[in-house]
Amino acid sequence: MEAVKRVTGRMLPLDRADVDTDQIIPKQFLKRIERTGFGPFLFYDWRQAEDFVLNRPEHDGASVMVTGANFGCGSSREHAPWAIRDAGFRAIVAPTFADIFKANCYKTGLLAVTLPESQVRHLIDLASEDPAAEVTVDLVTQEVRGDWFAYRFEIDAFVRECLLGGLDEIGLVERHQSSISAFEGRRAAFLPAVK
Repeated sequence: MEAVKRVTGRMLPLDRADVDTDQIIPKQFLKRIERTGFGPFLFYDWRQAEDFVLNRPEHDGASVMVTGANFGCGSSREHAPWAIRDAGFRAIVAPTFADIFKANCYKTGLLAVTLPESQVRHLIDLASEDPAAEVTVDLVTQEVRGDWFAYRFEIDAFVRECLLGGLDEIGLVERHQSSISAFEGRRAAFLPAVK
Protein backbone atom coordinates (compact mmCIF):
# COMPACT_ATOMS: atom_id res chain seq x y z
CA MET A 1 0.00 0.00 0.00
CA GLU A 2 1.20 3.49 -0.79
CA ALA A 3 1.97 5.70 2.22
CA VAL A 4 -0.36 8.65 2.83
CA LYS A 5 1.06 11.78 4.44
CA ARG A 6 -0.89 14.60 2.84
CA VAL A 7 -3.26 15.13 -0.05
CA THR A 8 -3.38 18.53 -1.73
CA GLY A 9 -5.87 19.26 -4.47
CA ARG A 10 -9.19 20.56 -5.58
CA MET A 11 -12.44 19.38 -4.02
CA LEU A 12 -15.48 17.61 -5.44
CA PRO A 13 -18.54 18.89 -3.53
CA LEU A 14 -20.91 15.90 -3.29
CA ASP A 15 -23.64 17.60 -1.28
CA ARG A 16 -25.59 14.48 -0.32
CA ALA A 17 -26.09 12.57 2.92
CA ASP A 18 -26.58 8.81 3.35
CA VAL A 19 -24.69 7.91 0.17
CA ASP A 20 -24.67 4.11 0.16
CA THR A 21 -22.20 1.72 -1.39
CA ASP A 22 -24.78 0.63 -3.98
CA GLN A 23 -24.68 4.17 -5.37
CA ILE A 24 -20.91 4.46 -5.05
CA ILE A 25 -20.36 1.29 -7.13
CA PRO A 26 -23.49 -0.57 -8.32
CA LYS A 27 -23.66 -4.35 -7.96
CA GLN A 28 -23.34 -5.13 -11.68
CA PHE A 29 -19.72 -3.95 -11.57
CA LEU A 30 -18.61 -6.20 -8.71
CA LYS A 31 -17.50 -9.14 -10.85
CA ARG A 32 -13.84 -8.08 -10.99
CA ILE A 33 -11.36 -9.28 -8.38
CA GLU A 34 -8.67 -6.69 -9.10
CA ARG A 35 -8.60 -3.42 -7.16
CA THR A 36 -8.43 -1.38 -10.34
CA GLY A 37 -10.78 -0.63 -13.19
CA PHE A 38 -13.71 0.52 -11.05
CA GLY A 39 -13.23 4.30 -11.45
CA PRO A 40 -15.34 4.68 -14.62
CA PHE A 41 -18.29 3.13 -12.76
CA LEU A 42 -18.12 5.40 -9.70
CA PHE A 43 -21.66 6.75 -9.05
CA TYR A 44 -22.69 5.10 -12.32
CA ASP A 45 -26.45 5.61 -11.93
CA TRP A 46 -26.14 9.22 -10.78
CA ARG A 47 -23.71 10.01 -13.60
CA GLN A 48 -26.50 9.35 -16.10
CA ALA A 49 -27.83 12.80 -15.12
CA GLU A 50 -25.96 15.38 -17.16
CA ASP A 51 -25.75 17.89 -14.29
CA PHE A 52 -24.33 15.44 -11.71
CA VAL A 53 -21.35 17.06 -10.00
CA LEU A 54 -18.85 14.42 -11.15
CA ASN A 55 -19.80 15.17 -14.79
CA ARG A 56 -18.95 18.86 -14.51
CA PRO A 57 -15.67 19.76 -16.23
CA GLU A 58 -14.76 22.30 -13.55
CA HIS A 59 -14.34 19.42 -11.09
CA ASP A 60 -12.15 17.25 -13.35
CA GLY A 61 -9.01 16.20 -11.52
CA ALA A 62 -10.37 16.83 -8.02
CA SER A 63 -8.58 14.65 -5.47
CA VAL A 64 -10.56 15.44 -2.30
CA MET A 65 -14.24 14.48 -2.08
CA VAL A 66 -16.31 16.50 0.40
CA THR A 67 -19.69 15.01 1.20
CA GLY A 68 -22.56 14.66 3.64
CA ALA A 69 -23.11 12.56 6.73
CA ASN A 70 -23.23 8.76 6.84
CA PHE A 71 -21.18 8.35 3.69
CA GLY A 72 -20.59 4.73 2.64
CA CYS A 73 -23.59 3.22 4.41
CA GLY A 74 -25.19 0.05 3.08
CA SER A 75 -23.52 -3.20 2.16
CA SER A 76 -19.88 -3.72 3.08
CA ARG A 77 -17.98 -3.86 -0.19
CA GLU A 78 -14.31 -3.07 -0.62
CA HIS A 79 -15.12 -2.10 -4.20
CA ALA A 80 -16.51 1.27 -3.02
CA PRO A 81 -13.19 2.72 -1.82
CA TRP A 82 -11.43 0.98 -4.73
CA ALA A 83 -13.71 2.85 -7.16
CA ILE A 84 -13.16 6.16 -5.39
CA ARG A 85 -9.36 5.74 -5.46
CA ASP A 86 -9.40 4.52 -9.05
CA ALA A 87 -11.32 7.69 -10.01
CA GLY A 88 -8.44 9.79 -8.64
CA PHE A 89 -9.60 10.69 -5.15
CA ARG A 90 -7.10 10.34 -2.30
CA ALA A 91 -9.15 11.77 0.58
CA ILE A 92 -12.81 12.04 1.59
CA VAL A 93 -14.09 14.54 4.14
CA ALA A 94 -17.51 14.05 5.75
CA PRO A 95 -19.26 14.61 9.10
CA THR A 96 -19.67 10.83 9.56
CA PHE A 97 -18.90 7.60 7.72
CA ALA A 98 -20.32 4.10 7.95
CA ASP A 99 -17.85 2.16 10.11
CA ILE A 100 -17.11 -0.67 7.67
CA PHE A 101 -16.69 1.73 4.76
CA LYS A 102 -14.25 3.86 6.77
CA ALA A 103 -12.22 0.77 7.73
CA ASN A 104 -12.14 -0.33 4.07
CA CYS A 105 -10.91 3.14 3.08
CA TYR A 106 -7.99 2.90 5.47
CA LYS A 107 -7.10 -0.59 4.24
CA THR A 108 -7.01 0.81 0.71
CA GLY A 109 -4.92 3.87 1.53
CA LEU A 110 -7.84 6.26 1.09
CA LEU A 111 -7.82 8.94 3.81
CA ALA A 112 -11.31 9.29 5.34
CA VAL A 113 -11.49 12.38 7.56
CA THR A 114 -14.33 13.33 9.89
CA LEU A 115 -15.01 17.01 10.56
CA PRO A 116 -17.94 18.76 12.23
CA GLU A 117 -20.89 19.40 9.93
CA SER A 118 -20.36 23.19 9.92
CA GLN A 119 -16.77 22.77 8.69
CA VAL A 120 -17.81 20.27 6.01
CA ARG A 121 -20.54 22.71 4.93
CA HIS A 122 -17.88 25.42 4.56
CA LEU A 123 -15.77 23.13 2.35
CA ILE A 124 -18.76 22.10 0.19
CA ASP A 125 -19.77 25.75 -0.24
CA LEU A 126 -16.19 26.79 -1.03
CA ALA A 127 -15.78 24.05 -3.68
CA SER A 128 -19.18 24.89 -5.18
CA GLU A 129 -18.41 28.61 -5.41
CA ASP A 130 -14.77 28.24 -6.47
CA PRO A 131 -13.98 24.88 -8.10
CA ALA A 132 -10.31 25.91 -8.37
CA ALA A 133 -9.96 26.26 -4.57
CA GLU A 134 -7.46 23.80 -3.11
CA VAL A 135 -7.18 22.20 0.29
CA THR A 136 -4.54 20.11 1.96
CA VAL A 137 -5.61 17.12 4.01
CA ASP A 138 -2.53 16.63 6.17
CA LEU A 139 -2.25 13.39 8.12
CA VAL A 140 1.03 14.46 9.73
CA THR A 141 -0.46 17.56 11.40
CA GLN A 142 -4.03 16.17 11.36
CA GLU A 143 -5.45 19.23 9.64
CA VAL A 144 -7.59 20.10 6.68
CA ARG A 145 -6.38 23.53 5.62
CA GLY A 146 -6.74 26.05 2.88
CA ASP A 147 -6.48 29.80 2.45
CA TRP A 148 -7.46 31.40 5.76
CA PHE A 149 -8.65 28.27 7.57
CA ALA A 150 -7.30 25.13 9.26
CA TYR A 151 -9.56 22.45 10.70
CA ARG A 152 -8.11 19.88 13.07
CA PHE A 153 -9.29 16.26 12.85
CA GLU A 154 -8.81 13.21 15.05
CA ILE A 155 -7.86 9.78 13.79
CA ASP A 156 -7.12 6.49 15.49
CA ALA A 157 -3.38 6.32 16.32
CA PHE A 158 -2.94 2.81 14.88
CA VAL A 159 -4.74 3.74 11.65
CA ARG A 160 -2.61 6.87 11.38
CA GLU A 161 0.59 4.84 11.82
CA CYS A 162 -0.49 2.35 9.15
CA LEU A 163 -1.41 5.08 6.64
CA LEU A 164 1.77 7.07 7.25
CA GLY A 165 3.85 3.90 6.86
CA GLY A 166 1.90 2.52 3.90
CA LEU A 167 1.10 -0.62 5.88
CA ASP A 168 -1.82 -2.90 5.10
CA GLU A 169 -2.30 -6.24 6.90
CA ILE A 170 0.44 -7.91 4.86
CA GLY A 171 2.80 -5.02 5.46
CA LEU A 172 2.19 -5.24 9.21
CA VAL A 173 3.14 -8.93 9.19
CA GLU A 174 6.18 -8.32 7.00
CA ARG A 175 7.57 -5.91 9.61
CA HIS A 176 8.13 -8.99 11.78
CA GLN A 177 9.88 -11.07 9.11
CA SER A 178 13.09 -11.52 11.12
CA SER A 179 11.13 -12.80 14.16
CA ILE A 180 9.09 -15.12 11.94
CA SER A 181 12.26 -16.49 10.31
CA ALA A 182 13.89 -16.99 13.74
CA PHE A 183 10.81 -18.86 14.98
CA GLU A 184 10.72 -21.04 11.87
CA GLY A 185 14.43 -21.79 12.34
CA ARG A 186 13.76 -23.14 15.85
CA ARG A 187 10.83 -25.37 14.90
CA ALA A 188 11.21 -29.11 15.16
CA ALA A 189 11.96 -30.80 11.83
CA PHE A 190 8.93 -33.08 12.05
CA LEU A 191 6.48 -30.12 12.10
CA PRO A 192 5.07 -28.83 8.78
CA ALA A 193 7.16 -26.03 7.31
CA VAL A 194 5.82 -22.76 5.97
CA LYS A 195 6.81 -22.30 2.35
